[in-house]
Amino acid sequence: MNRRAIPHNPTEAPPILCHELAPVKEEYRNPWFKVMDRGSYFTLEYDRPQVVVLPVVDRDGILMVRVKRPIINDCPLELPAGDSMPHETPVEAARRELSEEAGIYIDALDRFSPVIPISEMPGRMPVLLSIFQIELTMDEFNRRKTFDGDEIISVELLPVKTVMKKIISGEIYLSSPIAILSRFIFSNIKEVTGNE
Repeated sequence: MNRRAIPHNPTEAPPILCHELAPVKEEYRNPWFKVMDRGSYFTLEYDRPQVVVLPVVDRDGILMVRVKRPIINDCPLELPAGDSMPHETPVEAARRELSEEAGIYIDALDRFSPVIPISEMPGRMPVLLSIFQIELTMDEFNRRKTFDGDEIISVELLPVKTVMKKIISGEIYLSSPIAILSRFIFSNIKEVTGNE
C-alpha cells in the first residue's frame, strides 16, 4: 500500500486513491460530486480537483472569508476554496476562487505557490485538497473588489496571532482551514511568536 499520498507535483490534480476498493457502485451524481457505494461504506468523490487558497497579506495577516453555510446554520471563517471548472488547472482554479470569493484577481499564476496537499476526510473523501499560498500586499487587499453575494458575507484580514486565538477559542472550527493555517503558523512559529 502506498503510504505517501502526496503527489510529486502539487500543482496537478491529486489522484483519487481508492480505485482498487470493491465493490464500487455509483449511487448518486451531480455536477460537483458523486456518492459511491463501496460495500461496507459510502464515499463522497469529486470529479474535479478541489482547491484552497492561503492568502498571506504583508507576511503578518491572513485573508479569510466569512461564508454563509445554511447546512450548519452558521457563517464560519474559511479560506477561499472551491472546485475547479472543466479544463481548468488547480492553480487556475485557485486564482478564480480568490477573485470570486475575496475580490482579488491576480494575473500572474506563478505567484500562487503550491503547498503540500491535505486530506479532509480520508475515511469518506478519497481526494486531496490542492493548496496554494499567495503573498499579497496591503495595497492589493485594499483594492479588492467588493460585491454583494449570497454566499460570501465578508472578507476579513486577521493578524496571525488573532488567527491563533480564534483557532484556540473555536471561532475558526472547520477542519481544512485549521490544518492549513496551523501548518503555516508552525512553519513560521519564530516569526509569529518571537519564540523558537
